[in-house]
Amino acid sequence: MRNQKQLTLWGIAARTAAVHTVTYFAVGLLAFNVFDYSAQLADPTMVTFMRQADDPLVQAGVLFQPIRGVLFGFVFYLLREVLFGRKNGWLIIWISLIVIGVIATFGTSPGSIEGFIYTRVFCAGSWGGMIEVLSQSFLLSSITYYLVNHPEKKWLNWLIGGLLLIVLILPVLGLLSAQVRPA
Repeated sequence: MRNQKQLTLWGIAARTAAVHTVTYFAVGLLAFNVFDYSAQLADPTMVTFMRQADDPLVQAGVLFQPIRGVLFGFVFYLLREVLFGRKNGWLIIWISLIVIGVIATFGTSPGSIEGFIYTRVFCAGSWGGMIEVLSQSFLLSSITYYLVNHPEKKWLNWLIGGLLLIVLILPVLGLLSAQVRPA
């Protein structure tokens, strides 16, 4: 295993937060357009419990993702010997996220066991959402694993950091421009 001193809480949490936020934005943007989430969100069934795409909180959603990423990173840190000390640790991360965060989540979300049991809501977009979640969690797992295990790849850290900055600035600019536009 690598030197344990390199596997710090801050190092793992920061990398995880950055990778999560960037992949969340990229995969979410792609899925939003490919699966036409605007139309799906406008469905009368969905309107009752989902915010619309033009809602300021939805537009700012990516700004909250670093918090979620730090929480993931904290758990990854607690499990660092299992996750980052093995050849296929990324696969352990990915399977853990899918099983605990999607399929066996405590919430009644689409694609989960609880959602299947307790909800009647199902739309064709649920499959798109599942593809989105599987893709984003795969990228989160594999890229975070690589970044944590290869701290010498400074260029990659700078690239992810630069992308993170862009991803966080874009919604702020969008929200600010909405305030300036005449009604």
